[in-house]
Amino acid sequence: MNIFNRYAPFIQDFIYQNNWEALRAIQVAAGDAVFNTDQNVLLSASTASGKTEAAFFPILTLFHEEPPGSVGAIYIGPLKALINDQFMRLNDLCREADIPVWHWHGDVAQSHKNKLLKNPSGILQITPESLEALLLHKHADVARLFGDLRFIVIDEVHSLMRGDRGGQTLCLIERLSKLAGVNPRRIGLSATIGDLESTGAFLSSGTGRETVIPKIEAKGAKWRLSMEHFFNTANEERRGRGSQSEEDKEIPEALPVLDVKSDIAPKNADPGMGYIFEHTRGKKCLVFVNSREECEAVTTTLRQYCEANHEPDRFLIHHGNLSASYRETAEAVMKDEEQYQTTVTTATLELGIDIGRLERAFQIDAPFMVSSFLQRMGRTGRRDLPPEMWFVIREEVPEARAMLPATIPWMLLQGVALIQLYVQERWVEPPKLDRLPYSLLYHQTMCTLASSGEMSPAGLAARVLSLSYFHRITQDDYKLLLKHLISIEHIQKIEEGGLIVGLAGERQTNSYKFYAVFKENEEYTVRSKSQELGTIVMPPPVGEKLALAGHVWIVEEVDHKRHLVYCEQVKGKVPAYFGQCPGDINTKVLERMKDVLRENVVYPYLMKNAVTRLDEARHTAKNSNMTEDPLICLGGDMWCLFPWLGTYAFLALERFIKLKCAPHLGITALDSSRPYFIQFKMKATREDFFSVLSDMEKQPLNPMELIYKGEIPLFDKYDEFLPEELVKKGFAYGILGTEEMKMRIRSWEKK
Repeated sequence: MNIFNRYAPFIQDFIYQNNWEALRAIQVAAGDAVFNTDQNVLLSASTASGKTEAAFFPILTLFHEEPPGSVGAIYIGPLKALINDQFMRLNDLCREADIPVWHWHGDVAQSHKNKLLKNPSGILQITPESLEALLLHKHADVARLFGDLRFIVIDEVHSLMRGDRGGQTLCLIERLSKLAGVNPRRIGLSATIGDLESTGAFLSSGTGRETVIPKIEAKGAKWRLSMEHFFNTANEERRGRGSQSEEDKEIPEALPVLDVKSDIAPKNADPGMGYIFEHTRGKKCLVFVNSREECEAVTTTLRQYCEANHEPDRFLIHHGNLSASYRETAEAVMKDEEQYQTTVTTATLELGIDIGRLERAFQIDAPFMVSSFLQRMGRTGRRDLPPEMWFVIREEVPEARAMLPATIPWMLLQGVALIQLYVQERWVEPPKLDRLPYSLLYHQTMCTLASSGEMSPAGLAARVLSLSYFHRITQDDYKLLLKHLISIEHIQKIEEGGLIVGLAGERQTNSYKFYAVFKENEEYTVRSKSQELGTIVMPPPVGEKLALAGHVWIVEEVDHKRHLVYCEQVKGKVPAYFGQCPGDINTKVLERMKDVLRENVVYPYLMKNAVTRLDEARHTAKNSNMTEDPLICLGGDMWCLFPWLGTYAFLALERFIKLKCAPHLGITALDSSRPYFIQFKMKATREDFFSVLSDMEKQPLNPMELIYKGEIPLFDKYDEFLPEELVKKGFAYGILGTEEMKMRIRSWEKK
């Protein structure tokens, strides 16, 4: 109770009023680290374990004892909804001590922001994008606003570890600290961190401090978990529950599933949607999907079920492209204990917002990462209920004469692999910190120049390259960038030799969209010759495929300025498109999927359909030997390679085969389904295939050689403003998993 006694009286009163019998382990550990050290702190504990209170109880105590002379703490949250939620929680706590709590993002009234600007004090809750806008437009006020800043709390820190947004957050903290002349302690919060040590090092970048990482022993918890499989046909029979093994008590319990047969289905009904419709009735649930487009389609289908059954609409929708009013309506309804509605959502409700007593979460198909699965699972299980998630895996019925790879239920295997990796190994994806963030480099260069006014080239380089996130960027790369930005008039060189923002650059920096480093979901019109096919979001690069209007098309040209995609119709399937999150699958997940096919285990959470489908897949895998032999002949000169590699190593291998090996092997018609398999025609033998791969792997390989002729791989938001050489270099050295690919080829050589 020493930590409790150290807390300020108003916090002790808060704990008594909420009938807490004891502090949680995370709160004791955080109090010890904040009160008794001067280091940064990384708090990792399960969802709803009290991490926010653990961080703020000691911070508020210190503020109570010695009030800061400016904003004393910044809380950086990844989502507006999370900030709104935490604002209400902190406001209640701080009101007693007269410590102001401010929130600042695009939906907050200007009058509230003006009060903070007049009286900088207490705690500021803000998104990275709003903090960028604040530094850009209130540059001269930064020292006054944050001159006594003592803490920066970064919530859901894992969500900032895999792309430019996390890098932007680090850059913002360092820029603000230099401008204000402070070195605040950083406190990171997360429920799903795969590598605590590297995350701690990331958190401390540029501070000169170490990071304290309290070891919190997790209590054993029961999950209520089920996974069912459906073919996308309206005539599929309804199925009951599957078998359950009691062999391994650590594995979560299977769920009893109701069998309600009275519902009327709309035309062309999807049995997976019918299953969700039945088992959300009278309950408060979330349905997670993996994309905005799927979110819209699923919500529409579920509402059609309501209409067909003459029931009132009980389905809400929540994703990042909706207006604030739509999102807030869904959040308010979900918090209302009297309402029993279900919200279909993307990752926007994956993170820490408390939306009340949720009874059940559904996941349509498998997420791509263990961390996403854990975050989504953690939305339920609050208020003393066990966490509960139902996976609904959907698949097209394989054609009677389908080739081997099309008969494997990849999403079912992926779902099982994600669960087993955590249940058996407590494994979560490690952070990806080895990128070459040229897009962010452009953004931070323009932000620094726009906020500071005229700077010398040397001064600008010193200011930007001293930011710790750019430690892999060379002086030569930066000179190349500045010359290019001058040539495209984003930067202007004045007669005295100084640099200012150019006319084209002003069009960027003056837009509210400039504050964000992630791509907005802007629609592109897709055309084939004179025919308009429809619209898509985030077009694939030239040479890739997309599905639209019931056909498959290959991209011939992307006009980013006019948001046009030109393509030509082809046959085949569309591979899973990759990016920062969609399709970002770790090699360990693919290897575990292979083990799922190999092992003869009945997972207790699989329901009847899923058990049957997995048995079929295991039978197919055994007969084809696909888990032991990576290269399978599908008949004649058609072959299939199963590399069991994660997205970025798979992408490198695909290009390595096309560009380096195909000419020697007579490979044609290469078609990938990333990151599961590569199908192609080949005139050579199996022995020739592995011999050529091995010989080519032994030769020196510059990753730049894996970029297609004429390809400029634009993926990040500001890549279009970079010199082509840097775009290619960032992709080749920062994204392609070349070393992992080479290791896999060497492992085949040993077989």
